[in-house]
Amino acid sequence: MKVLVTGAGGFLGRYIAEMLVARGDQVRSLSRRKYPFLDELGVTQHQGDVTDRDAVDLAASGVDVVFHTAALAGISVRRQPFYETNVLGTSNIVAACSDHLVERLVYTSSPSVTFDGRDQCGIDESAPYPRRFLAWYPQTKAKAEQEVLAANGEELRTCALRPHLIWGPRDQHLVPRLLDRARQGTLRIVGDGQNLVDMIYVENAALAHLQAADALIPGSPVCGRAYFLSQGTPVNCWDWVNEILALAKLPPVTKRIPYRAAYAVGAMRESTWWLLRRSDEPLMTRFLASQLARSHWFDITRAKEDFGYRPKVSTEEGMRKLRDWLVA
Repeated sequence: MKVLVTGAGGFLGRYIAEMLVARGDQVRSLSRRKYPFLDELGVTQHQGDVTDRDAVDLAASGVDVVFHTAALAGISVRRQPFYETNVLGTSNIVAACSDHLVERLVYTSSPSVTFDGRDQCGIDESAPYPRRFLAWYPQTKAKAEQEVLAANGEELRTCALRPHLIWGPRDQHLVPRLLDRARQGTLRIVGDGQNLVDMIYVENAALAHLQAADALIPGSPVCGRAYFLSQGTPVNCWDWVNEILALAKLPPVTKRIPYRAAYAVGAMRESTWWLLRRSDEPLMTRFLASQLARSHWFDITRAKEDFGYRPKVSTEEGMRKLRDWLVA
């Protein structure tokens, strides 16, 4: 196939590109800068932003499948950057797919599009979008997901994947931030420390994207649907955090803060950041407090049944690979 991967220089996008190249697909990327490792893979690189319609058109011309992984994540209080990248950028991708007769579009979404601050225990894809969101990231991802799924039809077949807490070697976000906060002494257990969460090893998340794309054939149940993705077994959030800290030879987190207190601090800091027009991220927000204190794990039966998803790399094996990367 001729394939476009947006954000191929990022964490998940790089693994997707590697798997596509390994099986013989012709891969091109669209990223804001060029990456030497993509050149080494033989990926044709297009430099540009998804908010630039001309750049998107050029990259999407002549491809069969698009994997849209590029997004702006985070907990900043400024709406516009999230809206431009996640909503307008995705609109450009959908429009380019339609204009250039691309057959399939796989969108990387997030389970947070269904999160309203309450526990989510074993929910499936019937869970609705919340009436109110606690941050701009999940709100704009939900808007983009809805547009992608609404675009599904006879000419363009689409689906959305919701991998939760992607981790593994070469991670530049989740694990490094966790380790940085631990080293700075700012990491706290939020709530009672008993919350269960789902997560997914990066190679499993990447493989699921290829499986979903291959299943986007006429009449497939995958067309027009969203899917939760995980390792299949939830873990205690803070036990898992301490396992990661141990891999980096850091002491476990033991200090605690009640959920209500963390939520109040988050609300206060959001207001302060907004008034000061700050574009950086507060250390705590309402969304982050809720994510760290609440359970959120998902039923992945639909992904198993519709496109054969199974975690190929176990959590234990993934942790060994993460350890080797951290040590190296």
